[in-house]
Order: sequence, then C-alpha cells, then structure tokens
Amino acid sequence: MRRVLVLRPEPGASATVTKGRAMGLDAFGVPLFTIEPVEWEPADAAKFDGVLLTSANAVRYGGEGLRMLRGLPAYAVGDSTAEAAREAGFDIAAAGDAGVDRLLGSIDPDLRLLHLCGEDRRVPVDPKQRITAVAVYRAVPVDKPDLPESEGVVALIHSPRAGRRFAEVVPARQSIAIAAISSAAAEAAGDGWAAVEAAAEPTDEALLALAARLCEKPAPE
Repeated sequence: MRRVLVLRPEPGASATVTKGRAMGLDAFGVPLFTIEPVEWEPADAAKFDGVLLTSANAVRYGGEGLRMLRGLPAYAVGDSTAEAAREAGFDIAAAGDAGVDRLLGSIDPDLRLLHLCGEDRRVPVDPKQRITAVAVYRAVPVDKPDLPESEGVVALIHSPRAGRRFAEVVPARQSIAIAAISSAAAEAAGDGWAAVEAAAEPTDEALLALAARLCEKPAPE
C-alpha cells in the first residue's frame, strides 16, 4: 500500500497524520510551511456583527488583539477552528465543515463580519455578508523540506499554495498521486502526476477518504 504524505503546517499536520493512522493508513508528515504571526491592528468591534474564522491559526496566532473582539460571536469553518475559538473565549454562533461558502450561505446575509485570516487566503465566492479581511498570520515556506520518502506516495494537498509549492520542491512526480482538498488545490499542483483528484468535500475526513482510495492503486513502475 502507498504511504500518505501530509504536507500541511503543524499542528494540523500531526492531527491529519493521527486521523490517517486511525484509518489504517501509513501516514507521515513533512510540512511545507511554518506559521508565524503578523502585526495587525484590532478593528472597532462595534462596527461588526461577528468574527469569521476559516482557520484555527487565526486564533492560535492572533495574539492580544483577539481580546478586544471576544464579545463578537464567531462563525467558524471546521471543528478544530471552532474548538480553538472556544478556548480563546469566543462564543460560536455557527460552525460548518463544508467550507466557507457553505457556511456563509447558511447564516444571515446582512451580517458585517470581520474575517481574521492568513496573508494568503481564499476569497469567498459571492458572499451576501459584508466581509472585512484582516491578516493575522502568514505561512512561510520551508526552505528545503526533507522529502526523501516521497516516491510513490499519495500526497495530501490542503491548499492551492501547497499544491504549487509541492510541485516546486518534489524531486520527481510521475509516481506520486495527488489527493487535493479542492479543485483549485488540485489545479495548482499541475500535471505529470500519477493521479490528481479532489475530495468530495473540503474537509480532512473527505480528503483522507480519497487518499485511502488512491492508496489501493499501485504506484507506476
């Protein structure tokens, strides 16, 4: 069976590896990025109806500026994001595991939301809410990721940026299968892989289910 290569930053990489191993997959992590905070000025909470959180990293690296926003309800994408927000003192108004577009489509369209996000973010598609994005963290590429065991693996791509970066640093791609969290992430990885497929839903669970299926296919000689 193929091994499963997890490329997302920590602590997400370890969480995905743990989930994969619980499914019986031979998963291991080689993060392509590290996360670091960026300086930001907290907005006036009175101008917003809630905080939009699409990554737990916004809470982990938001720093002291989060204190001024804790009175706002949080709208979170993913269980890990919602859990991190609760631990930081936010009340969760809504949470969803099917991506930011699905979450925004399920809540009041008249909300004014402050999106605490990374410098590299996916812009929601035609949101009805008024969204103001503020970057509170960045993902910094690892200069020389150690990929000695990449041949023949199923590589998990959690973002378009990760797809582009993996294509830049992998020594040879023809034996590697790509399991991407979205069609955009799959497209960003480019061509020449043994297989490229996108998960049915933009969740870790759906991505690992896809990886399990791709692991059943033998790597090209």
